[in-house]
Amino acid sequence: MKLTIVAVGTRMPDWVEAGYNEYARRMPRECALELREIPLAPRGKNADIARAIARESEAMLASIPAQERVIALDVPGKPQTTESLAQALRQWQMEGGNTSLLVGGPDGLSADCLARASQRWSLSGLTLPHPLVRILLAEQLYRAWSLLNNHPYHR
Repeated sequence: MKLTIVAVGTRMPDWVEAGYNEYARRMPRECALELREIPLAPRGKNADIARAIARESEAMLASIPAQERVIALDVPGKPQTTESLAQALRQWQMEGGNTSLLVGGPDGLSADCLARASQRWSLSGLTLPHPLVRILLAEQLYRAWSLLNNHPYHR
């Protein structure tokens, strides 16, 4: 099984890449974690935000195979605990197939991305910097895996 974080934004600071890579490296081959970056659509003083979101979402959806499970990270989505994430990960492993987790840009995901998702999750009620979300999500996926495998990291 492969987990893919599909995130809007490229050219992240070194600390973001280092943080994400640390947790991606820890994931076992049978539950590999991958990052797919989608370019941020141009936003200027008089930018058409709806068009920017649509552009980003089209690229996100085009990068996901039709049969892939999709989870959208969305502020009003369902909050997750580490234990519920671990159970979701166990279920995904039993069902087989790959999973893509969508992280929108500064203005969120389009209705098309939300409609494509089988679930909507909220990482937090707080507003988080998008680069930090990559690290947080990678860490929580690793933590969920470690919980399922009785690895000492979770404690």
